[in-house]
This record gives sequence, C-alpha cells and structure tokens, in this order.
Amino acid sequence: MHKKSLRQFLRDRRARITPESVGLTRPTGQGRRAAGLSQQQVDQLLGRGIHTCNRLETGRYPNPPADLLRDLATLYHLDEHEWVMLHRYALEQDPPAPLHPESGYQVTGAWQEAVDGVGHMAYVSDAAWHILAHNQALPGMFPSRRVPENILRWMCLSGEARTVLADWANAWAPRVLPQLRAALAARRDPCLQQLEQDILSDPVAGPLYEAPGIGVVNHPDGDERPMNHPVHGPGWVTMCSASPDSSPGARLMILVFRQGPRRAVPRPVLRCDHTRTTTHTNPT
Repeated sequence: MHKKSLRQFLRDRRARITPESVGLTRPTGQGRRAAGLSQQQVDQLLGRGIHTCNRLETGRYPNPPADLLRDLATLYHLDEHEWVMLHRYALEQDPPAPLHPESGYQVTGAWQEAVDGVGHMAYVSDAAWHILAHNQALPGMFPSRRVPENILRWMCLSGEARTVLADWANAWAPRVLPQLRAALAARRDPCLQQLEQDILSDPVAGPLYEAPGIGVVNHPDGDERPMNHPVHGPGWVTMCSASPDSSPGARLMILVFRQGPRRAVPRPVLRCDHTRTTTHTNPT
C-alpha cells in the first residue's frame, strides 16, 4: 500500500463530491468547513462501519476488499485511469476488470489519425475485437481487400484466415483462442459469448479451443508468426500491441511484415540504462 499517495488521492476525490449532489446537507453553524463529503458521510453512503473511510485514507486498512474499492470509485465518479490508480495505491496491483461496463468499446477519434500515421499494417479494436480504426495498409492483408467487422471472429472462423495466417492450426489458433477465454473471464460480453459458441460448433476450431493447455497465452505482443500476405506473398509478421489508457480492453495492433523465409532480425531490447551515473558540477 502506498499510504501517502492513497491518502492524497482519496482526499482529493472526496472533496470533489458535494453533500448536496448525493442527497445530504452540509453542516451549518460551527464545525467542519472542508469542501466535499466528510469521512462520516462516505461511511454512511457506502453502508460501511464507522471509521472505514478514515482507516482507508490513513493507511490503516491493509488489503481493503475489492467491493469496497469499487463502491468508493462509483461514489467518487472515478474514470478508468483513476480506477487503476486507486488499485495501485491501495493494493499495488491493477484492477481485475474495468470500472464501467462501457469501457473498452470506444476510443477517442484521435486514434484514427494515429493509425493513419503508421507505415505498417495497423488497427484499433474494441474489447470485443470489433475494428474501430485502421490504416490504408491493413486491407491488403485480406484477399477480398475488405477489413472484417470483427478481427477475432475472422481469425478464428474464417476459411480465408486459415490460408492467410500460415500454419493456422499450430502457429495462430493456439495463441489466438486463449485471448477469447481471457476476455470472457474479465467481462461477459454477448458478442464474445456468441463467438465462443460458434467456435465450439466449428469442427476445426472447436477441438482446438477445448484442447488441454488452452488458455495460457493471453496477449500477442512480440509474437512472430508466418503469414501468406495476399499482396506481398509468404513471410513473417511481428505483432506489437498496446492499450489506450482511457479504454481498457481496447487494443492498438501494429503488424510488422517481412517477406521471405524466417530470419533473425537484430532487435536490441529498448530500455533506459539506470546504471549510468551522471556527474553534476557546481556552477562557478
């Protein structure tokens, strides 16, 4: 628990909520004049025992339960970024699921401009793998030159995909299918639930989805897989993935394609060398 950061964060968010906005009144006469809700009012609104808010703000509530944090986040109208901050300060970990059900299904329009500026194939998908934005290079990946509405459904069930995604049963399906399992564990999305049922009904994808060991690989970042690109021919694609902070579950994918047989490409790890020392000199 990061006590100082948690205390400052919670006090600031509590100060933003006026008693009148939640059906309470501000005390009159002598007494408290601080902005926002009092700690006692927070306890009352959450239906928690006396001093719960105080214990949390002062760092005397180790490992607070997840439902308390969620109730507090809802009362304070936290956004997804603040929800992550609350979990990191209180529990030193990210939350297991988004705070708001609609999170992950929309991104700011600036992401279209962002992917337009990428030279490699690139797209942004929502939490259910519907493509929200893509650049001009992406349609060339599909024989029809039409970008599918849902990229995960295409990868899992399309006959076209089983040709484009070379060695689909070994190099792609065992890495793609677990992503669906992981997504369903985080949110009960009707689209993903239907996709799971369709996969289970598919004579090829179904057995792979239920195969022992499925569910280990949860993200594609850094993976290198074979691809029969409809325009550029056989080659290998390296995947880079990232998630917009404001929309957990949404994903930016950049597909770096190289023609020809697989070959080693020197890619040094990108990191800041913290072992370097900086010499400070006093001005004369």
